[in-house]
Amino acid sequence: MPYTRRHFLNSAGAAVVYRLVDSGFALKAAAANDKVGVGFIGSGIRGQQLLDEFKVIPAVRPAMVADLYDGCLERAKEQTNGVAKTTRRYEDVLDSKEVDAVVIATPDHWHKKIVLDALAAGKHVYVEKPMTWSIEEGFEIMRAVEGAGKVLQVGSQGKTSALTARAREIVKSGELGQVTMIRMANHRNSAEGAWVYPVPPDASPETLDWERFLGSAPPRPFDPKVFFRWRCWWDYSGGVATDLFVHLLTWLHFVMDVKAPKSAVSQGGLYRWLDGRNVPDVMNTLYEYDGFVADMYVHLASGYPTPPTVILGTKGSIEVGWSKLVVQPHIEPPDVQAYGTLNFPKRLREQYFLSHGYTADGRSKKKEAKDPPAKEVKVEEGPSHTELFIISVRDGKPSQETAAEGHYAAGAGHLANISYRNHCRASWDPDTGEVRES
Repeated sequence: MPYTRRHFLNSAGAAVVYRLVDSGFALKAAAANDKVGVGFIGSGIRGQQLLDEFKVIPAVRPAMVADLYDGCLERAKEQTNGVAKTTRRYEDVLDSKEVDAVVIATPDHWHKKIVLDALAAGKHVYVEKPMTWSIEEGFEIMRAVEGAGKVLQVGSQGKTSALTARAREIVKSGELGQVTMIRMANHRNSAEGAWVYPVPPDASPETLDWERFLGSAPPRPFDPKVFFRWRCWWDYSGGVATDLFVHLLTWLHFVMDVKAPKSAVSQGGLYRWLDGRNVPDVMNTLYEYDGFVADMYVHLASGYPTPPTVILGTKGSIEVGWSKLVVQPHIEPPDVQAYGTLNFPKRLREQYFLSHGYTADGRSKKKEAKDPPAKEVKVEEGPSHTELFIISVRDGKPSQETAAEGHYAAGAGHLANISYRNHCRASWDPDTGEVRES
């Protein structure tokens, strides 16, 4: 997968670029004693990427890395030229006076506990999406953030891309007219795209902490495939809905200026990757929002090159690709109906056409307008999602993806899973977490 959604979101620039740069959202140079000491908790595939992203920020000093697999700790030493300390215990990171902020990229079922422990330890928090493993956990995290006085930023990236900011502006301007449907898709057709990652040949109970990995999940015998492919099981993740839908949901909520969906209906199943996993590899969810619906799906058995997102309005549409935004204006055709009047007798049909300024046989006397050509919208790059977190920590700026936003996006993913797993229409109150099934 040379070009993934996360690659696009990281390279497309940052959110609300035009406003944030103008209002001081730019990263200032940092003296040696003014750098943010960052600790990394979870240094697997995504954790490795985050370490690389943060370490090149001039205002960051990578201080410590925690992971349960010794190989990841060895690689973290290589990434930081031996500078970062390493440990299997995330508590060591939280106890370190060299650490001002932590980056959490563990399996989902560990997110809540580590976030709460980090806030209690006085650390700022960057936590990978989904913020939570269940709907209930979101409320605990939001309460903790309110009382901690620390920055928490969720790592969905979609909210802070330049394309997102521009799409939001276009929708709010009314250029698209009334938006009643959004279609969002993610196609993958490879083992890597389906999380069937290679297992390191030295993986064993000696080189990784299996019991710590399980944490609050039910006991099970040692299985390195589960450890390195944990997204494939409900005990540790929410599958495609929380891993892949949440990127799209965070984007959708910001662009459409909505809090959360009212309900979700999901269908899908496990069709291709019959490798012991219990989360679906094909899933389609129809979300109901006030005024529009969102048709969202993930397909891990096809590489069909469809635009990831299409916003459909009465006056125009937007295609959002991995690296570009294309707006297609639509003109409203004159309401003169040739097909709709086929049941008229000849005299009444001719009268109808003539009354609308057409010829008696239904031909326009003017050159009929066609839809204008589609236009590609250019955007400028700004601070990356990770830079925005450091700016918030150093300069007291607000979080650019808050705990509340993380809760509503992850909660929508959980709602899709409730519908899928219980074969029902799932609706909820996002402010209380109450879920109703019908």
